[in-house]
Amino acid sequence: MSEANAEELVADVLDGDHRALARTISKIEDRSPGYRDIVSDLHAHTGDAEVIGVTGSPGAGKSTLVDKLAKAYRDRGLTVGVIAVDPSSPYTGGAVLGDRIRMASNVGDMDVFFRSMSARGQLGGLSTATADAIKALDAFGKDRIVVETVGAGQNEVDVVRTADTVVVLVQPGSGDDVQMLKAGILEIGDVFVVNKADMDGAATTVSDLQEMLHMREGATAAGAGHHGAGAIADGATDTVADADGEEWDPRIVETVATEGKGVVELIDSLDAHYDHLRSTGELDRRARTRYAEEIRQLLRDDVADLLEDEIEHRGGMASLVDAIRARETDPYTVADRILDPLVDCVRQRRE
Repeated sequence: MSEANAEELVADVLDGDHRALARTISKIEDRSPGYRDIVSDLHAHTGDAEVIGVTGSPGAGKSTLVDKLAKAYRDRGLTVGVIAVDPSSPYTGGAVLGDRIRMASNVGDMDVFFRSMSARGQLGGLSTATADAIKALDAFGKDRIVVETVGAGQNEVDVVRTADTVVVLVQPGSGDDVQMLKAGILEIGDVFVVNKADMDGAATTVSDLQEMLHMREGATAAGAGHHGAGAIADGATDTVADADGEEWDPRIVETVATEGKGVVELIDSLDAHYDHLRSTGELDRRARTRYAEEIRQLLRDDVADLLEDEIEHRGGMASLVDAIRARETDPYTVADRILDPLVDCVRQRRE
């Protein structure tokens, strides 16, 4: 893409052109030439959207809840962007489920932008492109951006890097959901939703969540918890303070997404958490953490590409492995020799 075309595309996105937004996200997802310049230009126009991550095991009703959540936001006059991260095709890397129809309540509403994206094999179901797509939606002017993840289990913690508030869905009577929470996804939640609350076992699931969140307090106090969050709300007295002494008690909300029940209460909890982030300075701290990790990830990816090129320049991995097996060299020596040009270049630029 030429520089002029890239600038035109950015201008169209900032002017509210939905087709330009769709093209931009496609270029981001495909890593098309020039996409970095586009994201860089959009970055200055970001920072106003509230980003909500929605995760939970398959079958918990995430898509239905996101649909109702988007409708409720629209009823309040807010614009919404939804990124649904789908399982990747092992052959094409594309989203297997594609742009499936799952925003039934918002069909035809131009102020709800839905995009299905491929996970591309990333742990936690979030592709590297998701963070850039969020920036595009933010720069476009969306008030709320919802990222719905695959629900792959413990590795779902990747959603934390892109969301201000993380919602974890649990359905009643599911042993898999309880095991998922015990496996580690418990620590990432700011708001927990017991969906399908009209089913038998909902009260027991709420009690289980309360107990597990109380148990999480010790780990959080030691610095292991998500965002420094503490124990549960709903009357709990054991909490963990943020760095400034303020506390956030993760909340439990019961919903019946198919009927839209509990969605208002969920939005109230989301608003309360975001207000907490702003009032305590946690929002800024979290943004700094995300940007630091983004820089590191970009550097890791770019350096890995450079090193792959250097390996090919030296005859390819097979020849290097053959030399090691023949005891002509060793892995450490090979690594040092491949890194030497990069190290020398960095040192020269630094001087």
